[in-house]
Amino acid sequence: MSARRRDDVEALEIDLLVQALYEAYGFDFRQYSRPSLRRRIWRRVDAEGLVTVTGLLERVLHDQRAVQRLISDLSVSVSAMFRDPTFFAVFRKKVVPLLRTYPFIRIWNAGCSTGEEAYSLAILIREAGLYDRTRIYATDMNEAALDQARAGSFPIAKMRDYTANYIEAGGTHSFSEYYAAAGDRVVFERSLSENVVFAQHNLVTDRSFNDFQVILCRNVMIYFDRQLQARVHDLLYESLVNFGILGLGIRESLSFTAHADHYERLDEDQQLYRKVR
Repeated sequence: MSARRRDDVEALEIDLLVQALYEAYGFDFRQYSRPSLRRRIWRRVDAEGLVTVTGLLERVLHDQRAVQRLISDLSVSVSAMFRDPTFFAVFRKKVVPLLRTYPFIRIWNAGCSTGEEAYSLAILIREAGLYDRTRIYATDMNEAALDQARAGSFPIAKMRDYTANYIEAGGTHSFSEYYAAAGDRVVFERSLSENVVFAQHNLVTDRSFNDFQVILCRNVMIYFDRQLQARVHDLLYESLVNFGILGLGIRESLSFTAHADHYERLDEDQQLYRKVR
């Protein structure tokens, strides 16, 4: 078989797999960035001990556990507590004063993965004295990742890096006050998640479910094609109150979206925007 023919067959196999995930299980990856999608699918093919994408398609159609393994691979994202600490430092300086004007604050952490960003937000909001009047909605399409987030348990080996991030982000306490060691892991205080709702939500297929003063959707849309990014930006815009704050990842932007003129930038370096109309 020629190289071009193999590429054509592979493209067809991936199309069929993605369509099957959508029609059989409601997970829509049809407009995800193709190179990233292809890499992750082949990683799962290898992990399952298979040799073709068609083999993986057959397995996920008949094995619910295989579906969850594939979804975990396709939705995986790099996460860390206080990731990009300068972002959180600017958030503390420029967003928190705006939040003080609200009697009650709703924050949507969209694409929360295993919960590192949600706990980071909870710590920051607590240190600002706003936690008692804040509800954080941390959502992801991956139920297995949400289970990890609810547990609030992370590898102890990561705490040195997380502590450095916390300090750089302007933390005002000793970071170790927020967790207790449990073997080779740590468990964060349950009080940090008392006002956090972890729930399944698919940015691709689901609609807005509330109005928010802050939405963080960071390092999620880099995996989407331009059309899907536009659709998600519609959802985020619809979900923000007037003068609400939108936070994006460092490689993401409002440029070239239909809502570029609906926001003002809060900081020259960080992707923080305020909805103005």
